[in-house]
Parts: sequence; structure tokens; C-alpha cells
Amino acid sequence: FFCMFSILYSAGLRISELLELKPGDINESRSLIRVRQGKGKKDRYTLLSKPLMKKLTEYNRLYKPKVWLFEHRPGEPFTEAGITKRIYPHLLRHSFATHLLEQGTDIKIVKELMGHNNIKTTERYVHIADTFKSNIKSPLDDLLMEEDEV
Repeated sequence: FFCMFSILYSAGLRISELLELKPGDINESRSLIRVRQGKGKKDRYTLLSKPLMKKLTEYNRLYKPKVWLFEHRPGEPFTEAGITKRIYPHLLRHSFATHLLEQGTDIKIVKELMGHNNIKTTERYVHIADTFKSNIKSPLDDLLMEEDEV
């Protein structure tokens, strides 16, 4: 389950998108995950954490998935009912978007990664990330710091 929850968080996937992943949807060389027929029946690419790639390689070596990346039994996918919801998988998706915005990622990029049709859907994460504005330095700070050092 570590790989499953890690992908939910690191890629911002919906649980249904995670369960539909096939081994070929992992693009190791570009560090991307291909989401086929996500919400709205749209295909998209989203991020694949480089450190997680090592874990996925180990996972593939151990479990040798046949059809689905995450199989309950060989050739049989997990279902949402088969995943413990104590962690609330969709929360990881929300955290993914919020943390990207906090890091300064352009909202249009976050919109694409999340598979949103409308920027308004993505904007709901902005108010959460706004609490971190106090950590942002003004461009003047560096100029004044340089002046003090002279």
C-alpha cells in the first residue's frame, strides 16, 4: 500500500485513476505517469516522484503485475472497497495541489496536473496555500540585505 498512497500524493491522482494504472503508464525516463480516461474521459500526464520510481521498480520486481499496476490477485485490479480509507485517499490529492501551489508552481500547471476542466476548480486550493504567503520574501529584502553588507 505504500506505493499506492505515495502515488496518490505525489501525482495528485484520484483513487479511480490510481486503480486504472497499468505498468506501461509509468514513464520512467520522463518521470511522468500517464492517466488514461481520467475524470471527463480525458488523458493527461502528471508527475512521478523520482525517489518513488525506485520503490516502484522494487514493487514491480516483487509483485510482477500482469495487467494492472496494482493487482489484488494476478490480473485482477484492486477496487476502492479493497483499500482501507483510514488515510482518506482523496486528501492526498488535495495535499498534492496545495503543496505545489505553496512551492510557487503556476496555477495553470497545477490545473493540468490535476486534470481540472476549469481553473476555478483549481483556485479553491489557493486560499489554503495563501496562509504561507508570510514565508515569501519581498524582492526588496535581498536588495536591502546587499546594501547592508556593503
